[in-house]
Amino acid sequence: MDRILEFIVNHYILVLALAVVSYLLVQELLDTAFKKFGNVSPMLAVAKMNEAETVVIDVREPDEFVTGHIENAISMPLSSLPEQLQKLAAYKQTPVLIACKSGARASSAGKILTKAGFENIQVITGGMDAWTDDYKLPIKITSKNKAKTNLSKSL
Repeated sequence: MDRILEFIVNHYILVLALAVVSYLLVQELLDTAFKKFGNVSPMLAVAKMNEAETVVIDVREPDEFVTGHIENAISMPLSSLPEQLQKLAAYKQTPVLIACKSGARASSAGKILTKAGFENIQVITGGMDAWTDDYKLPIKITSKNKAKTNLSKSL
């Protein structure tokens, strides 16, 4: 026992680092175990959209949304999601897919929606980056943005 205390005193930085890493690992395991929403790849998301009525919520900011989004996606920025939950109340039993740029904001939105009582939430892993770059799936671009893109190409 004396040697353990001597080690802790002599190597307090290592012991502190071990404690922090252990805490973060346990926290991550608990978050994963009790998380009430799942992750789905873009290809599985397409399959879900094809097999049943599915709602897609894009939690990116409006300027990101107009550059390209999933067909029929609802634009609801993460910053205003808690205030706009009543607009989504009709979809509490419907499968909901959440997309953002890379997946980080979508996970936060998943937590908000599960706390609000939504039952079937799936986060698209990799977000729109994976949707367009990795899987080369189609996106819808608003007509205003198409005009800007065509104009910049001609210049």
